[in-house]
Amino acid sequence: MLPTTLGELRRAVAAGDVPRRPVRAELRDNLILKLRAGDDIFPGIIGYDDTVVPQVVNAILSQHDFILLGLRGQAKTRLLRALTSLLDEFLPIVPGSEVNDDPLAPLSAYARRRIAEEGDGMPIGWKHRDERYVEKLATPDVTIADVIGDIDPIKAARGGLQLGDELTMHFGLLPRANRGIFAINELPDLAGKIQVGLFNILQEGDVQIKGYPIRLPLDLLMCFSANPEDYTARGKIITPLKDRIGSEVRTHYPASREYAMEITAQEAWTDRGDVADGRARVDVPIYIREIVEELAFQARADQKIDKRSGVSQRLPISVIENVVSNAERRAIVGDEAVVVPRVTDIYAALPAITGKFELEYEGELKGASTVAHDLIRNAVSNVFTGYFGSRDVRLIVDWFDTGGSLQFGDTTPAAQLLDDARRIETLADTAMAATSADPQSAPHVASAIDFVLEGLHAQKKITRSDEWKYQANESPRRPQREQNLPEGPLPGKGSKKKYYN
Repeated sequence: MLPTTLGELRRAVAAGDVPRRPVRAELRDNLILKLRAGDDIFPGIIGYDDTVVPQVVNAILSQHDFILLGLRGQAKTRLLRALTSLLDEFLPIVPGSEVNDDPLAPLSAYARRRIAEEGDGMPIGWKHRDERYVEKLATPDVTIADVIGDIDPIKAARGGLQLGDELTMHFGLLPRANRGIFAINELPDLAGKIQVGLFNILQEGDVQIKGYPIRLPLDLLMCFSANPEDYTARGKIITPLKDRIGSEVRTHYPASREYAMEITAQEAWTDRGDVADGRARVDVPIYIREIVEELAFQARADQKIDKRSGVSQRLPISVIENVVSNAERRAIVGDEAVVVPRVTDIYAALPAITGKFELEYEGELKGASTVAHDLIRNAVSNVFTGYFGSRDVRLIVDWFDTGGSLQFGDTTPAAQLLDDARRIETLADTAMAATSADPQSAPHVASAIDFVLEGLHAQKKITRSDEWKYQANESPRRPQREQNLPEGPLPGKGSKKKYYN
């Protein structure tokens, strides 16, 4: 049971029941316990076990302030927020203190006065570890008062105090993070004069407010995040501040498709509800997940996309959600019992792709939609090779070479697609054998067949053209080659059909 008064706290600390130590030592001690127990240091952080996490562990063991440098979407903020798991579950404080005063070593005038008045009978407050993390997004309009604090003339007037009195201080975010973790995101965006204001706390461990000789020796861990490319684009980290930060840790995008799939599966919303409530079950084939992840890898390597901006891991997360939604729409309209996405649904997810990257000059000339189409085709081709590289697909290709053609779209029900595909004798069997699709489930087989056709098209073994088919009283049917489609949807209401030949 936690002590409730100052007197009880003194006795508990003397008996060793309540640990009392600086926050950096607290983080270090709890980290050592996790390492000895073999626990996961930062649950939910995937793909950093052999790279980033060991460097962060070393920084904490060294009791360093540190900065995470990396492009957008590399889990920098998530990693900083996970540091709270290394704090003690509860911390004793003076109730009402704005700077989380230690009842046994108070900093502020408020806490000292209250302890002097109430003595050992003073009630003790307890702060949970999650409340000991303070985060600030750096923007150009942040002021010293926001971060450090300022004199509050209203407090002085109401209390009849002199402006230099400690009780007139309005504490900023940094003092309020005392005995905890203070994080600044996007550090280069912080104005240079504000970065200068951090010197004292990083080097001497104290802050001064508004020039008055009031020293606050704060106890906290400071950590930062930054995009290294922003040093010249929007601002920079001033050299003296960089010199005072103990460790610099570089983050990165997932090194393999498997890590990327694990991250996306953890973050994406693909479970759309309870089957018992009448909602169709969602089952995303593994090859669809692989194509979505490969799409991000292709984008990061494409010369038409700005590498300084990066391609966030949010791209595959958003894409897989949109892919499932398009498949869900088809299943609802077709009254199918299971939602099984197809490669066609990835093309329908263009709105989740084009806003996730910035183009170089060559890409601007081609247009975001065309670049996205090319990325999808390349991703499909790479994944298709992994599934069908050693399989004989000549009979399927020969059927198209002799004049055969298929027509279907992203709204075509699975049963109809299977009926049309039966004209190609080996298509369904080849698709099921390579993808392990359930032969009793029409949506699964339809998805596998669509994968085969899209893969053959991506590898230029068969051709495909697109047509927009309009509803009655709308614009007439207008065939369009895919590469000539304009940016955005065509006028009118309709659905896009694909012709394989």
